[in-house]
Amino acid sequence: MSEHTITVAGVSVDTRHWIGGERVASAQTFPDVSPIDGCTIGDISRGAATEAAAAVAAAKAAFPAWAATSRAERARILHAIADGVDKRIEELAIVETTDNGALLRSHRRGVMPRVAHNFRFFADWLLKLEHEDFETRGHTNHVSWDPAGPCVLITPWNAPLMLATWKVAPALAAGDTVVLKPAEWSPLTASLLADIAAEAGLPAGVLNVVQGYGSEVGDALTSHPDVRRISFTGSVPTARRIAASASANLTPLSLELGGKSPLLVFADADLDLAVDLAVEQYDNAGQVCLAGTRLLVEEPIAEEFTRRFVEKAAALTQGDPRDEATDIGPNIHPRQLEKIDGFVRRALDAGARAVIGGHRNGGQYYAPTLLTDVAQDSEIVQEEVFGPVLTLQTFADEDEAIRLANDTRFGLAATLATGDPQRAERVSAQLVAGTVWVNCFFVRDLQAPFGGSRQSGVGREGGTWSFDFYCDLKNTVTAPKGWKDHG
Repeated sequence: MSEHTITVAGVSVDTRHWIGGERVASAQTFPDVSPIDGCTIGDISRGAATEAAAAVAAAKAAFPAWAATSRAERARILHAIADGVDKRIEELAIVETTDNGALLRSHRRGVMPRVAHNFRFFADWLLKLEHEDFETRGHTNHVSWDPAGPCVLITPWNAPLMLATWKVAPALAAGDTVVLKPAEWSPLTASLLADIAAEAGLPAGVLNVVQGYGSEVGDALTSHPDVRRISFTGSVPTARRIAASASANLTPLSLELGGKSPLLVFADADLDLAVDLAVEQYDNAGQVCLAGTRLLVEEPIAEEFTRRFVEKAAALTQGDPRDEATDIGPNIHPRQLEKIDGFVRRALDAGARAVIGGHRNGGQYYAPTLLTDVAQDSEIVQEEVFGPVLTLQTFADEDEAIRLANDTRFGLAATLATGDPQRAERVSAQLVAGTVWVNCFFVRDLQAPFGGSRQSGVGREGGTWSFDFYCDLKNTVTAPKGWKDHG
C-alpha cells in the first residue's frame, strides 16, 4: 500500500490531490480527524498556490476538448459515473460517516443514492435542454447554452459528497471543467469521487480535486484569472471573502449560504405532524442549512405542542452514527462544538430557558436542545447555530407569525404546518424564502430552483437554472435575407 493511502473501515482512500488525471502530493499535510471518537483518520495533502495553479491549468487545458464533446457523450460518461457510485455505495457511506459523523443508515439509504441521482438527472436534463426559437420582425432568435470554462467548486462538510456532486454534475454536463475544493474537515469522499470518475472514462483534467485550507488553496483558486465560474456552499463570512477575491476578475458566483429558517405551526395544524416536523430539525445533529430552527407556534396550542415535542425528542437516541439505532450523531469538529455551546451559554445567561438539553453530551456530541423565553432580537434567534439547537416562540395571529418569520437577515427556507389550504397559500406568498414547505420538510426535486434570499445566497441552481449558471447563454439572431446560393 502506498504511503499516501489510508484505510477507512476497510476502504482504501488516496490522500493526495487529483490534478490532470494524476495523483499529486504536497510537501505539507493536515490531519483529518473523525468526529465519532476524535481519532486521526490520516494526514491529507495540504494544497496551496502551487497546487491551485496546477489544477486550474489542467482544467483550462482540458476544457476545449470537453466543451466540444457531444451532449450525448457527456451524458453517457455522467451515467457511467453514477453507475460507479451505485457500485460503491457501501464504501462511500462508511467513509463519509467516519469522516463527518452523519448517520450511516442515512448515507446508505438516502445520501449516496442521491449522489448517483445527481449525475443521472443532469445527464438526462442536458439532452432535453432547449429553448424554442422565436421571431423578431421576421428574424429568428436561437438561444444556446455554451460551456463557460474552468469552474471552482467549494463545498461544505455537512453533506460532503452529495453537495459536491450537486455542483460537479451540472458543471460537467454543461461542458465545463472543474476544480473541486472539498471542506478540510471532510475531504475523503471527494478523493473517492476522483477515482470513480476516472474509472468511468472522464478525460484527464476535466475533474480535479485539490485539498487544503480556504485561506491557502481556496484564496488562490477563487482569485485565479482563468476561472470562469465559482460555486460555494457555506457561511456568509466565507462567501464575502470569496466574493472579494473573485471581484478583480468579475468571476460569476453562485452562493448557497446559511439560514435561520422558521417553522410555523398554526392552531389548525395536525399537531402530531407538526411535532414530527419539528423534531426532524435535529437531523444530522442540526448541521443542516435548511433546518427550521425557529419554532413559531400559535399561542392556543403552544403548551400542548411543547409537551408532545419534549416527549418525542426525549425518545431520540444519541450516539455512534454507525449504529442503526442512533438518531443523532456527533458534531463535526471541536471548534464547531465550542461554537454551539457558546451560543447556548450566552442565551441562557440572557434569560432563555432550556426545556430540554442545553449541554454537551460527551466527546463531540451536543444534547438536542430546545430554548424558550427568547427575545426576537437576541443572538440565538438571529444567528445560525448549525447544531441541534431550536428556539420556540409564540404568536397571536397570522400577521405576527409572518413578521417574526421574516425578521432575520436570512431567507433560505421556511416550513409551514396548517390545516387550512387558503392560509397556506396566503402565508407562503408572504414568507421570504427560497423554498417553502407546507406540511412537509426536505422534499427536494432537482428540477426545482434552489437557493436563498437576502444573506442566504445569490442565484438559483437546479434544472435549467444550473445550466444558466454554468454556461454562457447566447442568442443568435438570423436575418431572413442575405443568403447566397450554395447549390
